Amino acid sequence: MRLEKCYFCSSTVYPGHGIQFVRNDNKVFKFCRAKCHKAFKKRRNPRKVRWTKAFRKFSGKELAIDSTFEFERNRNVPVKYNRELWNKSVEAMKRVQEIKKKRQHQHIKNRLKANKALIKEADYEEVQQNIHLIEEPKVKNLAKIKRSAQVIQEIDMDTD
Repeated sequence: MRLEKCYFCSSTVYPGHGIQFVRNDNKVFKFCRAKCHKAFKKRRNPRKVRWTKAFRKFSGKELAIDSTFEFERNRNVPVKYNRELWNKSVEAMKRVQEIKKKRQHQHIKNRLKANKALIKEADYEEVQQNIHLIEEPKVKNLAKIKRSAQVIQEIDMDTD
């Protein structure tokens, strides 16, 4: 079973699904759904359309350059079947997936780290602007404490 990639959004196109467009020069374009086909016909750039994989890579939201991508490339070299080679390659594929997943998580953490600092700075500025809202309850509590202390002193004086 051959899984193709959509020319526009880079998602997988399963056999019997999607649309195939053949240009006059025999170039074949495969699309996963009509949405991608229409966008292609409207000459939209996939790097500027926000829902495509190309946009996510172009804007730095996903890993674009990594050595693990080299393992996913198609290699059309026939190899004689060997059970040991097959088992090793399956283990290697699993290990590559683990490494890829870790690197993607680290990429996301690094991307969000800058945003956390900006959010913290914005929160600090907001607190500085509205500090009067925070300080007033302390003043009111101090006033209540002073009043209660005065009442206690008056009661002590009356009892003496």
